[in-house]
Amino acid sequence: MDTLSYKTISANKNTVSKEWLLVDADGQTLGRLASKVANILRGKYKTNFTPHVDCGDNVVVINAEKISLSGNKWDDKKYIRYTGYPGGQREQTARELMAKKPTDMVEKAIKGMLPKNRLGADLFRNLYVYAGPEHKQEAQKPKQINLNDLK
Repeated sequence: MDTLSYKTISANKNTVSKEWLLVDADGQTLGRLASKVANILRGKYKTNFTPHVDCGDNVVVINAEKISLSGNKWDDKKYIRYTGYPGGQREQTARELMAKKPTDMVEKAIKGMLPKNRLGADLFRNLYVYAGPEHKQEAQKPKQINLNDLK
C-alpha cells in the first residue's frame, strides 16, 4: 500500500475559489435561512472545506423584510443590547426591530451562527443583507440559489 498516493488537501487563501450567490429571503423562516447561509459563508458545502480558512462564498440576501417567524416569536423574542452606561440595558421585540431596521434581524441570526473569532469576523464581511429586492452587487453577477434545495 502506497501511503504517498493520497493526501489530505488543505485549502488556503490562494487556492480557494469564491462565488457570489443571491438568496431571496421572501417567505423563509429566520433560523433555517440563517443556518444555511452561515454554512454557505463558512464553505461547508464545498468539497475542499478547511476549518481554519475562509473558503466560503459571498452571499447577498434580498427581501430581508419578508422573513417569517413561527409561533408568538414576533412579540416574545427579545433582542437585548447594552449602551455602556449604568442602567443602560435596552430590549426590543422582534416586531419593533423589524419596523426599525429589517436587515438587523437577519444579520444577528447569521452572525450568531458563525465562529466567535477573527475568522468569524472575516466571514461576516462576506455577507450583504438588503431589505428590498434591489441590491448593489449587480456588477458581481451573483448566481441565484434556492435554499430549499440545500440539505
